[in-house]
Amino acid sequence: MVICVFGMVGNGIVLWFLGFQMKQNHFTIYILNLAVADCCLLLLIFLVILGILNLKIICYDLHSVNSFFNNFVFILRLLCNFFVLTSLGLLTAISTERCVSVIFPVWYRCHRPKHLSGIMSGVLWAGVGLFILSYYVCSHFGERCYRPFGSVGIFCSVVLSLIMLISNVSVVMRLRCGSRRWRLGKLYVAVVLNIIFFFAFGMPYTVNAFLNLLYYRFLFPETVTLVLALLNSSINPVIYFLVGSCRQRRFRGSIQVALRRVFEEKERSKEESPAPEGIPMESTAQGPAGEGEA
Repeated sequence: MVICVFGMVGNGIVLWFLGFQMKQNHFTIYILNLAVADCCLLLLIFLVILGILNLKIICYDLHSVNSFFNNFVFILRLLCNFFVLTSLGLLTAISTERCVSVIFPVWYRCHRPKHLSGIMSGVLWAGVGLFILSYYVCSHFGERCYRPFGSVGIFCSVVLSLIMLISNVSVVMRLRCGSRRWRLGKLYVAVVLNIIFFFAFGMPYTVNAFLNLLYYRFLFPETVTLVLALLNSSINPVIYFLVGSCRQRRFRGSIQVALRRVFEEKERSKEESPAPEGIPMESTAQGPAGEGEA
């Protein structure tokens, strides 16, 4: 419950800032949807824990409401999988679009659909929701449909993870290993950290859920994966604050200033640069004037 409250406060601050304190850009729309998914997951778990505690106090014996409790837990798992899979899809969309903006900057600026971020976010929410709803309906006709849904879930998770990995490796190689080296922006650093923590904390819960459908057993302890999923949903606001407040190896500045440094960096980058996500490393070595600008 402490993790849930901490995470809801952090994601609530991100939602308030992105929704009311700054102009939206291509990437902050994805971040906003990611914060919504994290906040909903944390709120859901918080209400469930509170409900179970009250149920124990009232009934003293959960066996008296065994049928209700089992259905309650089943729906809980479905909703948790819904928000975790949506987070995976949003992180993949961010990584893919950023990769395209770095490798094909001219095409990206000239031909990118204006409302692509909103459309992609809506498609991800609807697609994952349809998948979870189909599984819920199919579950009423027996356990034979569990394996196909488990296989589809694992396949989609693996494909999205590979796309995310390839996209980020391509961006790093383009910015750091080309003929002209570019400094990684704060927003990109924050997104990479989000992805790393998702693989470490969020992915075990997803793998556990789909393997349970295939083999009717958990690969990892269920309680451990649930706590890791909560940590994954709670840590993103901390990442944004630490990345935005880090200046010259010191952490300073208010929360609003730190978030502004992260999310508005895209707008401050020069439009004529071949890699809009980065800042040329050579600019820091132009004498006193260049250092002042840096």
